[in-house]
Amino acid sequence: VDQILFHEEEEDEEEVVVAVGQRSAVGGGGIRSSGMRHGPSGVRLFSSSAAAMPAAAEKTPLKHLTDAIEEAKGNGTFKRERTITTPQSPHVHVAESNSEVLNFCANNYLGLANHPALKEAAIAAIASHGVGMASVRFICGTTDLHRKLEHTISDFHHADDTILYPSCFDANAGLFETILGPEDAVISDALNHASIIDGIRLCKAKRFRYAHADLADLEEKLVEARDARVRMIATDGVFSMDGDHAPLKEIVRLAKKHDALVMVDECHATGVIGKTGRGTLELEGVLGEVDIVTSTLGKAMGGASGGFTTGRQEIIDVLRQKSRPYLFSNSVPPPLVAAATAAFDVLEKEGEPMLAHLQNNAQTFRKLLTEAGFTLKPGNHPIVPVMLFDAPVAAKFSEELSKRGIYAVAFSYPVVPKGQARIRTQMSAAHTLEDVQYAANAFIEAGKVSGAI
Repeated sequence: VDQILFHEEEEDEEEVVVAVGQRSAVGGGGIRSSGMRHGPSGVRLFSSSAAAMPAAAEKTPLKHLTDAIEEAKGNGTFKRERTITTPQSPHVHVAESNSEVLNFCANNYLGLANHPALKEAAIAAIASHGVGMASVRFICGTTDLHRKLEHTISDFHHADDTILYPSCFDANAGLFETILGPEDAVISDALNHASIIDGIRLCKAKRFRYAHADLADLEEKLVEARDARVRMIATDGVFSMDGDHAPLKEIVRLAKKHDALVMVDECHATGVIGKTGRGTLELEGVLGEVDIVTSTLGKAMGGASGGFTTGRQEIIDVLRQKSRPYLFSNSVPPPLVAAATAAFDVLEKEGEPMLAHLQNNAQTFRKLLTEAGFTLKPGNHPIVPVMLFDAPVAAKFSEELSKRGIYAVAFSYPVVPKGQARIRTQMSAAHTLEDVQYAANAFIEAGKVSGAI
């Protein structure tokens, strides 16, 4: 940077640093009496040397935070991040072990995170629209690419309209407080995702919780909330920790009986289940019958970033006017929008064989581990939770898998309830049958070493 900005001063080799905010006593460019290098515009730059940095001011101790970290390390719930140095795919290189491993914990269900068509679409969008819009949507952040993706998603879900968000967490955070008031009620499944829970906390509607997938309890709560102006049932389509799905056909039936709205979060269902990848709604035969669907572009549909809400026109219209995460967050970058649009195109053209292969991988892995004596959460989703229950055991199990070339992370409290630690594996359509068989053998070896089986 010095060579580019200050080439006229090359004869001065001194490198110095000053504290932020320190002022010089002499005007002009070059090295000032304060020891800070200035350019012609007066911009203050730090050197790469830290020799002259003043001692840091004493900071207020945060013992409760350091204690919490030490406790997590002691009980096996501390989460360590690994560094991947390659594109997301079934085979990735991990820096810490300097090795290639088989990845069985990504949300890359269709294997599209490094798909050529998506990369080409993103590169073309950079060339035509740049890397970002530097604006929220309603000011100057809406492009033709955003409109095209919203129309694509609406058609895909048989919905009136769609609104994009930076993530599905934002979509859920901006939903409930926007359309529900104190005179309304929201009735939520007990195992809903944190983003639904946090979104509900932000609104002033009366809150009810029904036992997980318990239709009798749901109906009791609908009756209990009968005096509300609007009653909304909120549920995940697929529950991410266990891999089971909501009984949407019966939920929609109850909603019609009690004149309630239905909201479904399809993050782990869009592009993953249903004959054509249209999620739990397709699987349960209720496409076009659910009032609100939220989902993500960051899992099966390319794995980048972005989320959306799709549904009834009047709901989407109000969200565009009042939803705070939408109004106060930059629009989704054009390259990601273009890549997501390409993902829907790939799913439309190639989805059925990809989904069939994905399901076969999940069934094969479940069969092999069940026969070996592992306890699995039941289901037919590509999420296959291998239950180990004890957090330290799960952490050790993950380490044993890593030694055998398998990347699969332990999940423990607070991500799952205490005593429910597990290795949550996730199959991909990009995994070969040989990949799945190799992973199953590694699980069996790790299970014997750790005493899990």
